[in-house]
Amino acid sequence: MQNIFPYTLDNKRYHTFNYYLKNKYNAKVAKVIIDGHFTCPNRDGKKGLGGCIYCSNNGSGDSNINIKEDVLTQYIRNKEVMDHKWPNKLYIPYFQSFTNTYGPLEKIKNMLEPFIDKEEVCEISIATRCDCLNEEIVNYLDSLCLKKPIWLELGLQTTNDKTGEFINRCYDFDDFLKAIELLNKTKIKTCVHIINGLPYEEKEDMIKTIKDINHLKFDAIKIHMLHIIKNTKLAQIYKDKPFKILTKEEYVKIVVEQLELLRPELIIERLTGDPIKEDLIEPEWLLNKTSVLNEIDKLMAKLNTYQGIKYKD
Repeated sequence: MQNIFPYTLDNKRYHTFNYYLKNKYNAKVAKVIIDGHFTCPNRDGKKGLGGCIYCSNNGSGDSNINIKEDVLTQYIRNKEVMDHKWPNKLYIPYFQSFTNTYGPLEKIKNMLEPFIDKEEVCEISIATRCDCLNEEIVNYLDSLCLKKPIWLELGLQTTNDKTGEFINRCYDFDDFLKAIELLNKTKIKTCVHIINGLPYEEKEDMIKTIKDINHLKFDAIKIHMLHIIKNTKLAQIYKDKPFKILTKEEYVKIVVEQLELLRPELIIERLTGDPIKEDLIEPEWLLNKTSVLNEIDKLMAKLNTYQGIKYKD
């Protein structure tokens, strides 16, 4: 059966980030990971609890570890590598590690302003937390949208506050809703992160997270599978009392059901993670990202289903 889903250029049955970028810029676009030298409020003593239990010492920016250079030097170094591979392309500086709005406004400005007027920079993406936004910061980021799109990536992970407490997230779903309400008054684009397979969550919890947020106004979503990394609190918890880890087949089925619920215009930026092999404890099947994505494609084709749309033969 011919793929009739409108938001894809590569025969996917969901709204790919590739479609969004190529449709908007008609060019190859690459993300450049940059460490903005921020920390996190529940790691540095402000909330005093040592960070989310699955988070490594490098935050979520493990692909950019041990970077001490200033942000512009990092960008130039990483860009040069990509230029050799794909010349004449556009870039999205992606401030990935930790919480990049957790600090004074001046520090945030110093992080972003080297990039805002660069011709080859088409958008800027900033990873942060919903409890590290206020009107002053949001108004500044909104003002930058007059020059180019600004994305905020918010790590929600789950709408289940009991799970949120267990993973030491240190904010609740109401905090997330307040942040979304604030951002909805701006031109800032928002990407929400969720994690499937969190300890002691059932399939129903993961589906409920999608149902709880699908009606909200945001632009994109990243769906991750929980991975247990060495030298984290989660690794110790798993060693002391192993909990159920989703199989690849279970994860694929859950993701397909989540995609069926998500509105078609929502951009799907990610459907699985990229753990570092040497650091990964479980699940090992995550190391073959292509296989996971292929299985999602195959199941959607078998069920004749699309993001936000169900068809029957």
